[in-house]
Amino acid sequence: MDQRVDPQFSELLVRLYGDLTGERPWEAFLKALATWLDSTFSTLIITAPGTHIPGTYVTPGADPVFQARYLESFFAVDPFKDLPDGKVTSFTEFISQMAMEEYAAYRDYLDVAGGEQVLAVDMRFASQFEARFRVSRDKSLPDFTASDRNALQALVPHLRIAVGLFEKLQLAGAEHGVFESATEGLGLALLVLDRNNRIVSSNALAERFLDEGEGVRRAGDTLAFDNAEPRKIIADLLASPQAQAKVTRFRIERADRGDLIASARAMNLPAIHSGTGALALFLALPGEETQLQPQTVRELFGLTMAEARLAVTLTQGLSLVEAAQKLGITHNTAKTQLRAIFAKTGARRQSQLVSILASTGA
Repeated sequence: MDQRVDPQFSELLVRLYGDLTGERPWEAFLKALATWLDSTFSTLIITAPGTHIPGTYVTPGADPVFQARYLESFFAVDPFKDLPDGKVTSFTEFISQMAMEEYAAYRDYLDVAGGEQVLAVDMRFASQFEARFRVSRDKSLPDFTASDRNALQALVPHLRIAVGLFEKLQLAGAEHGVFESATEGLGLALLVLDRNNRIVSSNALAERFLDEGEGVRRAGDTLAFDNAEPRKIIADLLASPQAQAKVTRFRIERADRGDLIASARAMNLPAIHSGTGALALFLALPGEETQLQPQTVRELFGLTMAEARLAVTLTQGLSLVEAAQKLGITHNTAKTQLRAIFAKTGARRQSQLVSILASTGA
């Protein structure tokens, strides 16, 4: 058996997997891919079905003006998509199946892009996003050969693994930020739900509430409620989480163990998960002594850190003037921050803000 390994292919894989944890993921790999296939540009698009702007769009070395134009004008109408999963397809092959009017509408983009010499592969993932790789040559260069196409096809299994790893790394980072803030706020339970109401993650206190099985519990790998009202609230939030900019608060009734105060908000996920609809659900027993932490308040209500510090300081019974002095900011700055806090929390006055923060257990 021939044991020789193509050193260029090996180097490409090093860039592919090693690039995932860098400050600018995919850039070094896409540059190497363009060189490997003697192409002008390599592109990665990560998007969710039906979105008008991709979550991730990386084309190293491309004209920024062209990239902006593609995102603003061409992405939403780009016909070169929905390709067979994992199969390398050339644009020439694709347009042979395209209606002439569609091709005419796309000609402006092709003129800007520099030609029709493109190899593409689309990959779809269980978490309902897709990755599109595109390798293109300027029209001044010869077209891709069958050998080029086979080379890219050989890379597809590695591309699929790498994108899957990238997804897990990005989600883990997002979850870590939420869990860290929840841990700092003593007495705060946290559940992370995916768009299908499956429990993705939970901390120890959340597991205790679920194990108690009153008011809220596990049903297989999903979250279930005893009463219809919280069930409907969560279903509505999961159906359209991005429309819920503020925290949604509600009560989970528990006759024997005491009601839980619930606060739900869409997670601030990385671009790769745009449109997937993950939800963070915070649970607390009202009246339990908890130590408010600015980081927790920031995560829960989407505040800036400065706004979160002011909000926490106001819960200590200080006036706005006293809180400003304690934080070393001007009264005018404090008033500006308080207006932003009211807008994000739904509070209309300071006493209501204190009540809201206390009720969340943050």
